[in-house]
Amino acid sequence: MPERTDTAADDRAGTATQVFVDRRELLFAIAYNMLGSVTDTEDVLQDTWLSWTGRTGRARCGGIDNPRACLVRIAVNHALARRADITRRRETYVGPWLPEPLVDKAAPDDYAEHALRAESVSLAMLVVLESLTPLERAVFVLNEAFEYAHTEIADVLDRSPAAVRQQATERFVQAAPGGNITTLMEILAPDVTVWTDGGGKAPAGPRPVHGRNKAAPLPAGCATRRGADFDIRYQPVNGDDSAVVFEGESPYAVMEMDPTPEGDQMSEVFIVTNPDRFTRAPRDERATAEEERA
Repeated sequence: MPERTDTAADDRAGTATQVFVDRRELLFAIAYNMLGSVTDTEDVLQDTWLSWTGRTGRARCGGIDNPRACLVRIAVNHALARRADITRRRETYVGPWLPEPLVDKAAPDDYAEHALRAESVSLAMLVVLESLTPLERAVFVLNEAFEYAHTEIADVLDRSPAAVRQQATERFVQAAPGGNITTLMEILAPDVTVWTDGGGKAPAGPRPVHGRNKAAPLPAGCATRRGADFDIRYQPVNGDDSAVVFEGESPYAVMEMDPTPEGDQMSEVFIVTNPDRFTRAPRDERATAEEERA
């Protein structure tokens, strides 16, 4: 008597396998950029495959609205979990640590199939990314290397869009004081408007500036002053998370950004540097707490 087989189960397994294989290179590239380790990336893909087949084994892949998004989310979450293991290994690593080089062994005729791996960032950038938290790195990789909108990233990371947009805000604030025009050009929307209020007592433009090319140099000039020792902290201003630039314990500037609907660029930037505007501004919470204890 011929052995009976579960045809429906076989069909589901076949479909799940093909969906995974078709997106394997994308998943590899994302995980590698997050981890900087080929070995750990392969482990993440194995874990992703097991999670994926466990999920699709109970229903046809067609029952998942967006298989690509589902697979990316699974892979990113496994990569975030893997970061803890990598950090522990680095603590006992002998000598300087560098990311594991990604050597593509594909034959020339197969390069097209491995095009996504070419999107992996350079070793130098991977070293820089090590200074980010796992969440910050995931946002950077998905947005910069793979052009995911922040609304999509929020869904992948299971975070609110506001929390993910804050990553873009923080990147802007980090670039502004150093006058990093290249980064500012990436963060500012093409039709951005920058408003600066110096009241004639601090650096500021005489009127709002429209357009990225004209606006990019403004934040550095308005938010910094030669010789000043600045500390940038994030505090609620008018109910929105904003960057408050402190000089000592006194506020020197407030920067508030209004992101585009996608959340990956700034459509409006408001910078207040007029010292008269800060007479009622909240002081540094840490300093206030210390004063109360004293």
